[in-house]
Amino acid sequence: MLTITQYVTFVSALLLPITALAQEADVTADNAVVTQDQPAAVADEGALPEAKANDEITEERLLQEFSRYRRLLQEGTLDEADIAAKKIVEMTIKVYGSQSRETASALNNLGIVQHSNGQFDAAIQNFSSSIEIIEIVEDRLHGALVNPLKGLGTAQLGIGRPDKAEKTFTRAAHITHVNDGPHNLGQIEILESLAETQIQLRDTKQALSILDRIHIINVRYFKEDPMGLIPSLMSRARWQHHAGYYDEERLSYRRAIRIIQSGSDKNDPMLIEPLVRLGGSYYFTDLTSSGPKKYGLVTAGETYFKRAVRIAERSPRLDWRVRAKAKIALADYYTFSDSQNRSRKIYVEMWRFLSINEERLAFRNKWFKDPVPIIQNRLPLFVDSGAMGDTPRDKFLTGQIIVNYKVSSRGRVKNLRTEANPPEFTDMQRMVHREIRHRVHRPRIEESGAVSADDVVFEHTFSYLQADLDALRKANATATTNPKEKPPNDK
Repeated sequence: MLTITQYVTFVSALLLPITALAQEADVTADNAVVTQDQPAAVADEGALPEAKANDEITEERLLQEFSRYRRLLQEGTLDEADIAAKKIVEMTIKVYGSQSRETASALNNLGIVQHSNGQFDAAIQNFSSSIEIIEIVEDRLHGALVNPLKGLGTAQLGIGRPDKAEKTFTRAAHITHVNDGPHNLGQIEILESLAETQIQLRDTKQALSILDRIHIINVRYFKEDPMGLIPSLMSRARWQHHAGYYDEERLSYRRAIRIIQSGSDKNDPMLIEPLVRLGGSYYFTDLTSSGPKKYGLVTAGETYFKRAVRIAERSPRLDWRVRAKAKIALADYYTFSDSQNRSRKIYVEMWRFLSINEERLAFRNKWFKDPVPIIQNRLPLFVDSGAMGDTPRDKFLTGQIIVNYKVSSRGRVKNLRTEANPPEFTDMQRMVHREIRHRVHRPRIEESGAVSADDVVFEHTFSYLQADLDALRKANATATTNPKEKPPNDK
C-alpha cells in the first residue's frame, strides 16, 4: 500500500498532465520537511472549507480526497475540483505543516485548477507560495521549482503580463540546465512557452531563435531516430506559423513529409496531418521574405489538400475523424477560393457521413451547426499604452467590441455592425471590424448544403487604463470644436 507521501507524488504526477500546465511533481519522503509554522495563505475569493472541530486528518481521508480530486479533474468538473484542491491544501498543512514539500505540491495543484478556471490572480498567488516554500526547504535552484514556475509563467501570460512571464520561464529553463544539463528534453515545453511570450512581446526574431534552439535539442536527441523527430517538426511548424514565418513553416512540414516517406511510402496515413497543414499554410503571405520570395498563393495549397484526401480514402482502417477532417479541409479550401460547387458537394457528403450515429452527430454539430472562420488573425488584447510596464493588474479596466453580422452561404461576411464599449475606443473597433470583414467562413451546413446564418455574434474583450480613456475623451473634445475627419462607418 502506498504511504501518504508516495501517494502525493503519484497523484501529482498523474493529475498535472490533465491541464495545459502539465508537469510531473517529485515529492518524496526523504526530502519532506515537517514544521509547525503558520499555514500558507491560499488565494481565493472564498474561504477554505473547514474540517469539523473533532475531525482527525487520517491517511485514509487524505487518500480519499486526492482520489476525488483526480476524478473531478478527469471529468472536467473544475468548480468542484477547486473545492477539493483547497481542502487538500488545508489537510496537507495539518499533516505536514505549512513549510513542507507536500504543501508546496498541494498549492501547485490548486494553482493549476484556478488557472483552468480563469482565476489567474489566485493561481499566481498559490504558485508563488509553492515556489517560496520550496526555496525555503530546498534551495533556489532545486528541480522541484520547475513545475510551479511554469504554472506561474502561464498565469502571468493569462493576465497579459508577458514581461513578467519572460523572467519566470527563463528562470525555469535555467534550473533545468543546472540540474539536467543544457540539452535536456525537459526544457522543451518551457522554451515553447518562452517563444509564445516573445511573440506576445512582439519580438518574433527572438521567438524564432528560441524555436531554432528547440529544434537543435531535438535533432541532437533523435539523431539516430528520424521518425522520432516528427513530433518536434510538427510542433516547430506550428510555432513558426504562430510567429508569422510561413516560409519556414512550410520547410518544416516538407521535411516531416520526407522523413515519413523515406521510412514508409507515399500513402502512409501519417502523411495526412502534415499535408493538410502544409496546404493551410498557403492561405498566408510570408512578409518576412524579401523580393520575389514573398508569396501566399492559395492555389498552391490545393495539391496538398487533395493528396491528403486521397491517402485518407485509401486507408480503410483510418479513424473516421481523420478522414472527415481531411475532406472538410479540402471543402474549406474550395470555399476560400470561391469554388462553391466543389465545396458544396463535399460538405453535403460529409454532412451525411456524420449523420450515421450519435457519436458522429456530435461532431456534425461542432463542425457544421455554426459558421467557422477558415483562417483568422489575432486581435490585440490591450490598448497599446497599457500593454507593458509594471502596472498592477487591478488598474486595468475591461472594454468590449461586439460585432453582429451575417455569413452568406458562400462563407462571406455581410451586414456587419460593430459597437465599442466604451465608445471612445474607435481604433480598436476599426481593427476588429476590419478583421471580421476579411474573414472567410465555412458556412452553416445542412442536408441541402450551405445556408446563410443571420445571427452571428462575435465579442472581443480588451484591457485599457483609465488614462487611455481620458486621453481619448480629451482628443474627442478637441475634435468636436475643430472636426477634421468623419467618425468610423461600420456599414
